[in-house]
Amino acid sequence: MDLFDQVKAAQKRIAGQAHVTPVMTSQTLNRTVNAEVFLKCENFQRMGAFKFRGAFNAMSQLTDEQKKRGVITHSSGNHAQAVALVGRLLGIQTTVVMPDNAPAVKRTATEQYGATVIDYDPDENTRENISAELVSEHGYALVPPYDHINIVAGQGTAALELFENIASLDMLLVPCGGGGLLSGSAIAARGINPGCRVVGIEPALADDATKSFHTGTLHSVKNPPTIADGTRTPSLGKLTFPLVRQFVDDMQAVSENAIIEAVQFLFYRMKLVVEPSGALGLAALLSRAIKPEGRIGVILSGGNMDRETISQILGT
Repeated sequence: MDLFDQVKAAQKRIAGQAHVTPVMTSQTLNRTVNAEVFLKCENFQRMGAFKFRGAFNAMSQLTDEQKKRGVITHSSGNHAQAVALVGRLLGIQTTVVMPDNAPAVKRTATEQYGATVIDYDPDENTRENISAELVSEHGYALVPPYDHINIVAGQGTAALELFENIASLDMLLVPCGGGGLLSGSAIAARGINPGCRVVGIEPALADDATKSFHTGTLHSVKNPPTIADGTRTPSLGKLTFPLVRQFVDDMQAVSENAIIEAVQFLFYRMKLVVEPSGALGLAALLSRAIKPEGRIGVILSGGNMDRETISQILGT
């Protein structure tokens, strides 16, 4: 089964579990950027982000023995919530390794979905090392946040839905953290709308993927101080790096101010709550980091923000 077929198979697998999220438009936005913009609102997905797609696709394919032993993952928030929720739906015990500086709202939701959360200090240890130790000790099945083909295929269903809803796009802008959503979206684009130019967007303070894409060498940025907490992954993965290089057309980085302005625009002009990581594509358009071309799809990847971040951005 080729990669696009895996995205299509994932779409069937998650049908009736994941929401088919809305595509929204704004005449004000179109006039501002002088293009037709279509926003794929994954902030309305279950648990508030696209991550549910990949988690369900991956965990539903575990063997009965793996499900019985339980699942572990490591995440700063959205993937953690997704794994916890899917675990509850499928009757799988879940454990999440989460940095102690993760947004409180994401930690609380993860616990409320039923996961056991294990804190760690990102300055003292890595989440990958802690997860590996617990896998060795307890026999858990590891469901990584992005570097797994079943995760990538599941995330790609967001773009697949967008292309099925909007007949033709000239460009697709996708947030990039570890590259699961970006590579999955690019695979979907290549399969269903090959003329569409796919561009990954990340914060300038966390531009490891942009550097990696343009140099062909894997770069990393440790604990970047960006407001877009969902993109604080140190680097692309062993799987997602070559996929991004193969299927993505370009990578661009945006400033913290551009990210904040995009979140503000979505909130005040479109009444949408979108977290900083989720607003990266729009930030690239509004700041002119990307030159608009024709019909543009933008994936708003999530809407989970804590009170502190909302207050910082909206000034309340």
